[in-house]
Amino acid sequence: MKRLILFLGLFLAMPLAACTPEDSGSLGPAPTGVPITPGPSATPPASALPSDPTKTITVQVWFSRGGKVFPTKRTAPYTLETSHLALTQMMIGPSAAEAAVGVDNAMPVGLSFDIKGISNGVATVSFPSRFYADGAALVRLRQAQVVYTLTQYASVSRVDFQNGAAPLGRADLADLVPAIVVLGPVIGQSVTSPFTVTGTANTREATVNARLLDAAGREIATKFTTATCGNGCRGTYSMSLSYQGCVEQNGTLEVYQISGEDGSRRDVVAIPLVLAAC
Repeated sequence: MKRLILFLGLFLAMPLAACTPEDSGSLGPAPTGVPITPGPSATPPASALPSDPTKTITVQVWFSRGGKVFPTKRTAPYTLETSHLALTQMMIGPSAAEAAVGVDNAMPVGLSFDIKGISNGVATVSFPSRFYADGAALVRLRQAQVVYTLTQYASVSRVDFQNGAAPLGRADLADLVPAIVVLGPVIGQSVTSPFTVTGTANTREATVNARLLDAAGREIATKFTTATCGNGCRGTYSMSLSYQGCVEQNGTLEVYQISGEDGSRRDVVAIPLVLAAC
């Protein structure tokens, strides 16, 4: 029985494929990194997850920013119940640093949930009536947060909300994914030169641009790359960004595309970082 439980836990933690030929918002593997402390107003739902304090696990967590879904990551004590962990971290809400730059949580404060099970790629999740309050647009954004958080695992492709509607997958909510998604680094992360910028994009000619600003707003690094898909489909991208300077300071990573009409920066995703000392 112990071997069976361990196998199921490892299976749930397997990441999704990195690319899709359609604009479904596939985001590749769950990120890894340091834990991020929740903001002071966060209230996690009660749970009793089996965990091992000597090990940790990192999961993707999806919030909202500017009316679209926005990914970050959380590191917590290891547990076999990875889906429950991911939704629990989502319910806790953005950290203070994330909230300061517009990251929000469409979920009502203190909302509970119950994962009924996962079968044939469908995760069945029950929410109280408050989940469906406040208008159709907000409910759909809440559903997108749940769907994108749970479908980071290969065992889940759709979510059944037990509301009488058909289960939802990423493709059903692709319009709530911004043109450019930054998976790493995340808000507040400490980086050293060089560091890697990863994510997905659906941009003109699949081109993705990045620049790094120092604490004074001066541009200290810039680069561009091509995603694996574009012009109407979502692909993955990765690039290495190098900068000079050995003094620890705050900085901002901006990832964007260039307008073909006037050369302006469009779909800018700003990620505040800490530029570590050499």
